[in-house]
Amino acid sequence: MHNRHAWVERNDDGTKREVRVVKSGGTWRFQAKGSEEETWTYYDEPPLPDLEQFHEVLQRKYQRRRASHEDVLWAEREITRLRNRA
Repeated sequence: MHNRHAWVERNDDGTKREVRVVKSGGTWRFQAKGSEEETWTYYDEPPLPDLEQFHEVLQRKYQRRRASHEDVLWAEREITRLRNRA
C-alpha cells in the first residue's frame, strides 16, 4: 500500500504550506515547507494541527481503501497522546 500522503493548506497570511507524511520502516516522518521557504522542516514529533489534518486525510483514504485501518488507529493514538501531554 502506498504510504505517502501530502496536502497543501493556506496560512492566515495567505501563503501556502505543504505538508508531507511518509511511512518508512514502520515509522511516520512529517515534513513541511512554506511557499516562502527554501528547505523542508522535518519534525521528530509532528505538530498537533498537522497530526489532526493527517488523521482526516487517512480517514478519507481509508473509506476509499487507499489507507489501512492500522494507520488510522495510529494517528488516533498519537493525537490522544499529544493532547494528554499538553
